[in-house]
Amino acid sequence: MPLPLSTRRHSLSHIMAQATRMVMGADARLAIGPDIDTGWYYDIDFGDTTLEEAKLRDIEKKMRSIVRDGQEYRQFSLSVADAKAFTKALGEDYKLEMIEDLSAKWETVISFFANLGKFQNPDYAGFEFLDNPDSYCIENAEWMVVIPEKQWKTDFDFRTSTFIDMCQGPHVQFTSEIPEDSFKLDKLAGAYWRGDAKNKQLTRIYGLAFESKTELDAYEHMMEEAKKRDHRILGKKLKLFTVSDMVGSGLPLIQPNGMIIREAIKDYLWDLHKDRGYDRVCTPHLAKEELYQTSGHAGKYLEDMFSVYGGTSKENFFLKPMNCPHHMQIFADNQFSYRDMPVRYFEPATVYRDEKTGQLSGLTRVRSITQDDGHLFCRVGQIRDEVSSIVDVIKQFYTTFGLMDGYWVSLSIRDPLTPEKYLGGDDVWEIAEQALEEAAIANNLNYKPMPGEAAFYGPKLDFMFKDAIGREWQLATIQCDFNQPARFKLSFKNEKNEDEQPVVIHRAISGSLERFMGIMIEHFAGTFPLWLAPEQVRIIPVGENFFGYADEVYAELRKSGLRVKFDDSTDSLGKKMRNAEIDHVNYILVVGDAEMQARTVAVRNYKTQDKTTEAISDFTSRMKTEIKTKAL
Repeated sequence: MPLPLSTRRHSLSHIMAQATRMVMGADARLAIGPDIDTGWYYDIDFGDTTLEEAKLRDIEKKMRSIVRDGQEYRQFSLSVADAKAFTKALGEDYKLEMIEDLSAKWETVISFFANLGKFQNPDYAGFEFLDNPDSYCIENAEWMVVIPEKQWKTDFDFRTSTFIDMCQGPHVQFTSEIPEDSFKLDKLAGAYWRGDAKNKQLTRIYGLAFESKTELDAYEHMMEEAKKRDHRILGKKLKLFTVSDMVGSGLPLIQPNGMIIREAIKDYLWDLHKDRGYDRVCTPHLAKEELYQTSGHAGKYLEDMFSVYGGTSKENFFLKPMNCPHHMQIFADNQFSYRDMPVRYFEPATVYRDEKTGQLSGLTRVRSITQDDGHLFCRVGQIRDEVSSIVDVIKQFYTTFGLMDGYWVSLSIRDPLTPEKYLGGDDVWEIAEQALEEAAIANNLNYKPMPGEAAFYGPKLDFMFKDAIGREWQLATIQCDFNQPARFKLSFKNEKNEDEQPVVIHRAISGSLERFMGIMIEHFAGTFPLWLAPEQVRIIPVGENFFGYADEVYAELRKSGLRVKFDDSTDSLGKKMRNAEIDHVNYILVVGDAEMQARTVAVRNYKTQDKTTEAISDFTSRMKTEIKTKAL
């Protein structure tokens, strides 16, 4: 059976750490090196030395040498005390700190891996090896630890180990099992130790690894295409949004062009809901701590929340991290019966979360998040139908944006090993998880159970979509929640006039407007479908003599509701055309003598480069149809 790709990637992180030591010297102190979706990374402390990008080539060359050498991975274990002594002797301060943490969690044995090969590592030459130690042997391990400190003996020749790292594994058995052309080093970045800005900043080295060179090349091609589509660059060029240092990181300002796109998406979302029994509501941006204590956010989410102090009221508030506690209060203020159920609230509202500064990026990772939020209050027996209705909306919405090919759904459920992470009892979770799975089956969703991915208050269906260049994004979500209504003591009157607790279904279709906009900017490479485009048409007269006719065309198109501009600048025709293309204008209309005489326009489609000549009325009619059908 072939080795999992994750095992190869994790092995490569250790191979890279070994190669980095060989290139940069023993003073490089290792932190953590996990595998990730595209390869791996390793955080390393180089002390006063700076790792330059040029050195990555040397490290990669050493990695390939290690792979060819076919070094063997050999696992051994040490008690916590011996592991501390060993890592301390090697000067591995970050590993020592991790051992302290593991010890605090009642771990008693620490796992290490040694690479055995033809290279001899001088780091280990200073240890004294005794032939007959007067000591105890660690059972079922390859190490014998001798007191005093720094005296060790192994069943294999420890002095021929090329590299040793603390790790649970798994790894390949031999480095030669990794195809030499299936990986490469990618880039450098900064990373605070343990993700805390108060700690030292380490150097993070990223690597790429795939099943084959073909897959690696395909990924690199996709990344090159992604650079061309970077929403931060296109957003600035097309004047869609801006980020101001004076306003703050992660708080984007939407410009007029961006606002057109944002409002068009928001209006479309409401169009998909208004005939499905939803009512619009509006809630404030902040609330007292009591609300979040009741909801559970203050206990599970407090470090990600912004606190606000009222200078006049002298009261403490929090900017809302989620809309659901507010919607619970709206429901609670009504006296509903079973005849009213389900009750459905719709609110595209901005929430605030204190994301780490280093993770903020344009529109796709922000601190002000406008969710197209919805909450449904229903009975257990109504869950499947309500989820089905939401699934219909999701399918229609993402079909419109051309994202339904290759989608899949994560059935995000609890991690059974960490029950303390979640609110509510097992009985409640079992009902919720089963209801969502039944709904997924009933709607023929391509779903996979994903333990450990649930929200702290309930399981969910997370919809995964691929954009135009094959990148995967988690966007829509449906979450089933028995905990929030219980914590807020919500109820309605059932057929027996008894209080019955509703189930709450949380749902977001686009996820968040900011992130969805960022993804769509890249998905469409800045050339939006006509219904979304900030500037749909630009009229370019070939000379000043035709300004009058161009103005007539402009007035006619404006009257038809099109977003149109008239370039009456003194630039040359060629420059005007280039400017329109730089601005990604969908349709460029050129008017000159022939067009003025025939009362037509010369039409150029920016996306397809097709050229036609049409009557003004025919062109406007075609534009209205393209907008109405939301054609791609």
